[in-house]
Amino acid sequence: MEYCFHLKNQKIGGDLIMAETVTVQKIDTTVKEKPAYIEELWYSRKEKWNKSRILITIISLLAIGLSVFHVYTAGFGTLSSWQHRSIHVLWALILIFLLFPFRKGKKFGAIDLLIIALALVTAGYMMVDAEGIQSRQGNISSTDAIFGTMFIALVLEATRRTNGILMAAIGAFFLGYILFGQYFPGALAHPGVRYEKMVDHMFSGTLGIFSEPIYVSSTVLILFVIFGSFLMRSGGGQFFTDFAFGALGNKTGGPALSAVGSSALVGTITGNGAANAAITGAFTIPLMKKLGYSKRFAASVEAVASQGGQIMPPIMGASVFIMAETLGIPYIKLALYGLVPAIIYFFIAGMVVYYHAKRLKMAGIPKEELPRVGKVLLHQGYLFLPILIIIALMVYGYSPMMAGFYGILIAVLLSWIRKATRMNILDILSALESGARSALAVIAACATAGIIVGAVSITGLGITFSRFVIDLAGGNLFLLLVLVGVASIIMGMGMPTVSAYVILAVLAAPALIQLGVNEVAAHMFVFYFGVMSGLTPPVAITAYTTAGIAGSNPLMTAVYSIRIGLGGFFIPFIFVYNPILLMQGGTSLEMTLAIITAFLSCILFAAGLEDYFFGRLGMVKRIAIFAGAVLLVIPGLIGDLIGVAIVVAIYILQKRKNASLEDSKENKLAKAR
Repeated sequence: MEYCFHLKNQKIGGDLIMAETVTVQKIDTTVKEKPAYIEELWYSRKEKWNKSRILITIISLLAIGLSVFHVYTAGFGTLSSWQHRSIHVLWALILIFLLFPFRKGKKFGAIDLLIIALALVTAGYMMVDAEGIQSRQGNISSTDAIFGTMFIALVLEATRRTNGILMAAIGAFFLGYILFGQYFPGALAHPGVRYEKMVDHMFSGTLGIFSEPIYVSSTVLILFVIFGSFLMRSGGGQFFTDFAFGALGNKTGGPALSAVGSSALVGTITGNGAANAAITGAFTIPLMKKLGYSKRFAASVEAVASQGGQIMPPIMGASVFIMAETLGIPYIKLALYGLVPAIIYFFIAGMVVYYHAKRLKMAGIPKEELPRVGKVLLHQGYLFLPILIIIALMVYGYSPMMAGFYGILIAVLLSWIRKATRMNILDILSALESGARSALAVIAACATAGIIVGAVSITGLGITFSRFVIDLAGGNLFLLLVLVGVASIIMGMGMPTVSAYVILAVLAAPALIQLGVNEVAAHMFVFYFGVMSGLTPPVAITAYTTAGIAGSNPLMTAVYSIRIGLGGFFIPFIFVYNPILLMQGGTSLEMTLAIITAFLSCILFAAGLEDYFFGRLGMVKRIAIFAGAVLLVIPGLIGDLIGVAIVVAIYILQKRKNASLEDSKENKLAKAR
């Protein structure tokens, strides 16, 4: 079945829309996942065994084993803290060295075998003498120092392979800072720490590599990654995608709005920008291109929507699990605090898409070619229940680990309701394998983040750095926010958000709190800017992923993504000055008013970005509309009233302008007759 769109020939902002009839086949919203190794082995089981098959068999079994270990300990109890965390990291290290060669793009070689041998020997020592290592904390033996050094080196090498050399170099820098602090300038200087004490701090206890980031990674984070893998395998991703297209596809700018909606919903499962982009972008980007959107715009919309998956409750990015532990706030409560800003982020992105489509006179997709929302809810709605059950369990006081454990079991059981979504043994094993493999990069990043946390605690850098940046900003909060925001973006380049967050949470967030910023708002500010680094050149990982799918210029896509996602840089300033949006204080009436004015501000902000509000605006009205957007989010009734007055005035002017244009057209037609 086919349908046609008639598009007008326009060139706006570099986006050329040709006058042609675009024929599009019936919408295909199928979510396609890369097969797990266990699936490849099963489907090729009749082939002869060779080195490659043996290797992927080992990898698959190790990955499944890692997931089984964490699912079992979540349901039936963990080992001692140090032992549980060390098994978690060591298992991940061996998998990383098997999956990621020493040189990217090269074959598995002798260096890889040597490193795996060192990892196995280190793992053997740590497991056999686990109690002895912990008992000697503060007075380690020479053997502990040797194996501790090897372990630290293995963590940095695994981080280099999975997250790039920048993150590994930062970890190495902080180790150097511990040892040679006396050579650093000014306030950053400290007496330096003996080598054995540094190794002891990082290796023997839970203050270094096995500190909070790895605690969260080994208990909650990996479990939710595995849960996300099960939900995707059971058809949850397909349900979200079909629902978004059914609800939004026929609206103005429907395909792009559907991309925003599906990415927001799938993001509640993945919590990862690039992964989200790869899953939903595979069909949303080609569809947008077919309907007349430029490559750059299609890739940018998907990048902005996918990156926002990390801020979308209930399953947010890894950083929020660490944030909950740092602040001592239950994760589910922190997710609730982040709900309004996340909705605002996607609302801004949606309004930018809507105004862009209105400006270019882009049509939606005919309803008959889209999934029917009622039918989707009837046939697939039960796939959303595991998320609701996890939320309910955490609200009723269950730990995130136990909630995640039950969520996985329920996802499997619910998948059996219909034949189309039923998970068999192969699907379950594939989900276990995919979950473990998806968590590897974050585990390595958390281990290196532990080095940074350990460096801050052993040197007192946190207090020193806070004083330094406050002095640099001259005690001015806005200037400090700008400095911290820029630092968060820079730290987020080339490394996962979790790493950027941990560094800035221990260094910059305390400075914001000292200047009177709400504690939750300070940590959310750092988190948001770390997330937005995925769109910021020169290392805009999510934007580059979508550019690859669209065939657009990566750098130009990243730049255009910043324009569409500018709201993501705007929102953190809003909730710092107005923490009521994070449900921090205020009455119900004040919160309602703050939310209404924030959403109205978003409409104006998007209109100013796209130069459209009931018609083209022009420079003067765009400046006025941006001013109105800012005034509406500054706390205080006067700013709100002025902002509303600007909205009303521009609305009246635009309506008069449109009426005048209509009269002019009618007069021309009358004369032509």
